Amino acid sequence: MSDGVKEPVAAPFLLRVVGVLIGCLTALLGLGYFVVAGAALGAFLLWPRTRGRAHALLASGARRLTGVERWRRSVFFHDTFPEHRASDQQILRYLAARTYSGLLCAVVVGLVDFGAVLAGIFAVSLTTRATMTWVDVLSQVVLGGTLLFLAVQGLRALTDQDARLASECFGPSERELLQRRIDELATSRAAVVQAVDVERRRVERDLHDGVQQRLVALAMLLGRARRGRTPERADALLEQAHKEAQEVLTELREVAWRVYPTALDSLGLREALGGVSERSAIPVRMEYDVPAPLPPAVETAAYFVVSETVTNAAKHSLADEVHVTVRGSGATLTVVVRDTGAGGADPAGSGLTGLHSRVAALDGTLRVDSPLGGPTTITAELPCA
Repeated sequence: MSDGVKEPVAAPFLLRVVGVLIGCLTALLGLGYFVVAGAALGAFLLWPRTRGRAHALLASGARRLTGVERWRRSVFFHDTFPEHRASDQQILRYLAARTYSGLLCAVVVGLVDFGAVLAGIFAVSLTTRATMTWVDVLSQVVLGGTLLFLAVQGLRALTDQDARLASECFGPSERELLQRRIDELATSRAAVVQAVDVERRRVERDLHDGVQQRLVALAMLLGRARRGRTPERADALLEQAHKEAQEVLTELREVAWRVYPTALDSLGLREALGGVSERSAIPVRMEYDVPAPLPPAVETAAYFVVSETVTNAAKHSLADEVHVTVRGSGATLTVVVRDTGAGGADPAGSGLTGLHSRVAALDGTLRVDSPLGGPTTITAELPCA
């Protein structure tokens, strides 16, 4: 287990055995309830005018017996269920299935007890009767062991079914929620690793196809300037090289900002988002209302959500304007980016997939609403606690 995640403690074996035996008794209560209530309300359940009221009365009593079953699962099996109110239909279905399963479990327990009595009688007979051969003894032991194995397997299957029925009615248990959480974290970690790899490849591509090619061109210009036969030709080449060097610096700065903006560390999220607005090829209207300081990881995720979506809007959406809203309320930071483009953004695209991974790594959510014809709205909710 990772730090901060505590696995629920399983109930002791003897306590679970007591819980199974009590479950057999509660199954008898359920059978008695269905017999008595069915006899009393059967006619009313068949008449359409009284069916609704009779069904509600039947479900009301069943809900109380279901409360006993929930208590039994919590006390004897240490199951912890979330606050959840099942429907009347779920309650009746659960109590009927639980009654059948409990009665069957009672039959199996009775057979095990009967087998234990026969085994005791057989053991006593071995000491009092000397006429039994070793073949008779071996055959009885094999037969008894086989029946005991089948009975134990049947009890195990019935107890597993009891747990599944409770989970379906009361909601997932704490252990199941923990397993889901582990699965979510494993999926999120894999997505983050993939997103980082995609980001690394993009940076490598930007450096190779952009900055490197410009540096090669700059070196060629400087070489031609050194070999220039006339001062005028050399000055023209040097001026061109100087312009190329400025463009290289601008592109290198853009690549660095896409990797990680240093303004986040020095100036904060608001100023870093201001830099996104200044570098955008289309106008960006910014609304920023975050009263409390944010964790660094949340600031980074919010920055990249805005940066990526604004860049995509400028490149692909044919938008005239982008409206960005960053608002902090309680323990959640909400980032909304809306453009006036043509819509049709693919949520499964590489850029949005990377944003999904960044947001999911913080247990946040990212929603994309981009109908054909626009507008495109991307909403990210990031927990700050």
